[in-house]
Amino acid sequence: MSASLDFMFGDALRARIAANLDAFARLEHDDDDLKRAAVALTVVEGKKGEGAFVLTRRSSRLKRHKGQWALPGGRIDPGETVIEAALRELHEEVCLDLKADAVLGLLDDYPTRSGYLITPVVVWAGPHADMKANPDEVETIHRIVFGDLFRPGSPEFVSIPESDRPVIRMPIAGSKIHAPTAAFIYQFREVALMGLDTRVAHLEQPVFAWR
Repeated sequence: MSASLDFMFGDALRARIAANLDAFARLEHDDDDLKRAAVALTVVEGKKGEGAFVLTRRSSRLKRHKGQWALPGGRIDPGETVIEAALRELHEEVCLDLKADAVLGLLDDYPTRSGYLITPVVVWAGPHADMKANPDEVETIHRIVFGDLFRPGSPEFVSIPESDRPVIRMPIAGSKIHAPTAAFIYQFREVALMGLDTRVAHLEQPVFAWR
């Protein structure tokens, strides 16, 4: 991590993230064959005053992808915008009620192997983001500090025989986070935190996520 980057939570961090996202020419995909979805990449304050984001473990009660790491999110309902869907899912999953003015910007659309087109929405939750897991959807809620995204060896890119595209993994919280979630987190690191022009749609998901 560059010593010049200050990730302490506060107005300066919010302004830098917003400016980086505003300067980023995000890529949109127009594919009517894919189901539209949105996730909220939510900036909160860590235990020691540093910037962090919200990551969840999906409930074991769910039929699909139970127990996996995820950002709050889900399918876009008829008539909803991407931002409305992300904020609704954030409220439904972790009981965090934020308005549209909390949105700092959007990252690239990401088409998944399972037939979704997901848009990550970056949201600022403020210094007192009290959250509670909806047990029907979320097992646990975690605040991952930004410094964890810059550990040596992160991200990991691996090859698989099923694809000529690199599989991305992010080592976080003692686990390996896979795409699509890993792709969203990596692009957030590169674009929102560092001001780089990094794309992720080409990054592959592990085979178990293809269905």
